[in-house]
Amino acid sequence: MDWNLVMMVVYGVLVGVGASFTGLGGGFLMVPYLLFLGYSAQKSVGTSFLAILVISVSALVAHNKLANVDYKAGILLGIGGIIGAQVGARLVEHISTASFKKIFSAILVALAAYLFFKK
Repeated sequence: MDWNLVMMVVYGVLVGVGASFTGLGGGFLMVPYLLFLGYSAQKSVGTSFLAILVISVSALVAHNKLANVDYKAGILLGIGGIIGAQVGARLVEHISTASFKKIFSAILVALAAYLFFKK
């Protein structure tokens, strides 16, 4: 049995719980994990999006059953996200993995500080 594959599934379960619980999509957990496994920044981000797509569909089904989905707001945010995703994918191609790690970490720390200190 390939334990790396088993660990990916186990980690996917943890990310699925975290993403469905927080709504953060899982990328904040998936990308560092893939970087730890030795993936480049670009491959980590791309692979993370595939995993997040699968997780997001499952989470949407679960939250829809609980009547916790505002479709209008979600679709409008998604339309903006389509545009932003095209820009972001092209930007990450021009940055090294080392620089990406620093930028990604700074964003996570800033977000954590904001949420922690927000009243």
